[in-house]
Amino acid sequence: MDLGFFTMPMHPLDKDWRISLKEDREAFVLADELGFNEAYVGEHITDQAENITSAAAFLAWVAAATKRIKLGTGTVNMPNTHPATVAATIAMLDHMLDGRLIFGISPGGLLSDAELFGNLDADRNAIFLEAINQVLQIWASEPPYDIVGKYWNISTQKTLMADIGQGYIARPLQRPHPPIVVTAVAPFSKGVTEAAARGWDPISANFLMPAWVKTHWPRYVEGCERAGRTADPANWRVAKSVFVARDTATAKAYATDPDSPYVYYYRSLFAKLKRSGRIELFKTRRDQADDEVTLEAICDKLIIWGTPESVADQLRAFQDEVGQFGTLLYAGKDWKDRELARQSMILMAEQVMPRLNAGTSSRPKAAE
Repeated sequence: MDLGFFTMPMHPLDKDWRISLKEDREAFVLADELGFNEAYVGEHITDQAENITSAAAFLAWVAAATKRIKLGTGTVNMPNTHPATVAATIAMLDHMLDGRLIFGISPGGLLSDAELFGNLDADRNAIFLEAINQVLQIWASEPPYDIVGKYWNISTQKTLMADIGQGYIARPLQRPHPPIVVTAVAPFSKGVTEAAARGWDPISANFLMPAWVKTHWPRYVEGCERAGRTADPANWRVAKSVFVARDTATAKAYATDPDSPYVYYYRSLFAKLKRSGRIELFKTRRDQADDEVTLEAICDKLIIWGTPESVADQLRAFQDEVGQFGTLLYAGKDWKDRELARQSMILMAEQVMPRLNAGTSSRPKAAE
């Protein structure tokens, strides 16, 4: 199993934005130094807590400070940006990273962003599909472009000057494009099937109950079979909220106290999903009553914490429950305590993963 990093960082509202951005960047640099295989960052425009407004801009800031780690958009919310802008931005970023970019995409999940961009009541899945199709068509085409859609039209026919390069949209360094991943945030996600059928791979979100994470693998198999490709667990990424400390008392306090950055993260998500009618993501069964879903139950089920030995055992149990997957994405949180946050990542890489991988060969494969 590989180790990666995924963050849609949720910071205290009164935290200096400069500090939170620097700490988020430091986490990526540390992940690179520790040998994490890949790292993703989310983006939201209208969220004071989740305050990285552009994944591409953030990764461009990180690019020169990292050496080998693959960096991913986690995700570009396709309905909120013109496809030509996405195509050009991702192409340049892939060159800046010398081909280390992973292109994460989604319809976007923050409803205030959807309202801002005028698609709150629209079919965002349809807009998403048109947008990514147009991005891929741009990269596969020569100018002048003549791409007509329901939501966007793309053309440089009237202004093309091929001899001096005007009217041309850049292509990524990786051909035909960087690897594409999609975030899976719903039980029995049909999006996983459609993505797999197109050669894309899934990331199961760290705010899904294990019972729902497990449902993503059969959907992935279904899409791969449709496309005639092998469904390899190595291509499945699963994000998980993990905190590791040298002693149990420190781990418990930092992960579970009321003012813990982990509890803060799930408290905010719980409020968003409950108010928007999507609380089912936190249910352990589909017929569970809404009032049975509590913050305490969510944190108890979704946060893994402890010493390296304990965390490795808990992650083995989690893998037994959901099936084998290829990359564990350590979910980044606010660095309330910089040293403890850094130490957790170090212990994860240097002590938890060796223990976990020592037993991987005997673990069951993802359930068919």
